[in-house]
Amino acid sequence: MSTSRPARPAPLAALALTLVATLSACGDLHAPDSRTGAAPSASGASSPSAPSAPGASPYVEPGAGDGAPHHNENNAYRREGDMAPAHEKDARREADRIRPVLKRLWEEREWDPATVRDALLRLGYEEERVTKGGKRLGGTLTVTGMLARWKDDGYVTPEGTRVALRVHDDACVSAFVQKSNFEVRTNGPYPETGCFEPPYGH
Repeated sequence: MSTSRPARPAPLAALALTLVATLSACGDLHAPDSRTGAAPSASGASSPSAPSAPGASPYVEPGAGDGAPHHNENNAYRREGDMAPAHEKDARREADRIRPVLKRLWEEREWDPATVRDALLRLGYEEERVTKGGKRLGGTLTVTGMLARWKDDGYVTPEGTRVALRVHDDACVSAFVQKSNFEVRTNGPYPETGCFEPPYGH
């Protein structure tokens, strides 16, 4: 006597489990290798036609600070111009005249723009005059308050003064004096802000 059994789904379920086990064992993804920057890849042998996960941009500018693509291009506005050697020497000489004045004012706790301006004008500098269109009319000294900064939930302008002295078209002295410290340095002009170093977040 022949008995027939109804078809059971067991072989199909077993095939599905085998397939899942196979895929999960051979296709493990690993984090990128931070030393090489390689994109994630499947462990073991892989097919050359298998798609890989996208990695970082392959283009990095030469000299990029943190390796980010277009770092130099995005920060060009923060790059100071070159100074001719003779002009750099002139700028250092003027910085040496300004430094003791700012040091004295800092020690006296006098860092408001009016006081700093008066002290520097006594050195013989003349305030720079510029038209609304940006054309320079004369003078070399610019004295302003500090830039506003984000603090807590809004912008605040700290006490203190920023100074810029245009020694030549390609040579500047920039400085600041504030409650915590003061600084005087030489630099080439910046593309958009002249002798003043531009703020971050352009």
